[in-house]
Amino acid sequence: MNPFENRIQALSGPATDALPVIPDDVTDLPHVAIGLYIETGGTLNMVTVTGEARSIGVADFSVLPIGVRRVNATGTTADGIHALVLA
Repeated sequence: MNPFENRIQALSGPATDALPVIPDDVTDLPHVAIGLYIETGGTLNMVTVTGEARSIGVADFSVLPIGVRRVNATGTTADGIHALVLA
């Protein structure tokens, strides 16, 4: 039985997939993320769903409930980044 089969997807989650992110200064993520999961902390440079550039420090194993359209390569030192998406 699939508990997600007849459920209406909500922006509050849960995410239906976690896609690995390769930071890129030009290309947006294939799906806008409803959040990010970061395995190895550091600096995260991103473009939010509203188009704002943000740079924040994140700890190991962080979950950020922020709508994100791009993770920039320049300045990003965090690693093991996954986009939480509604696919």
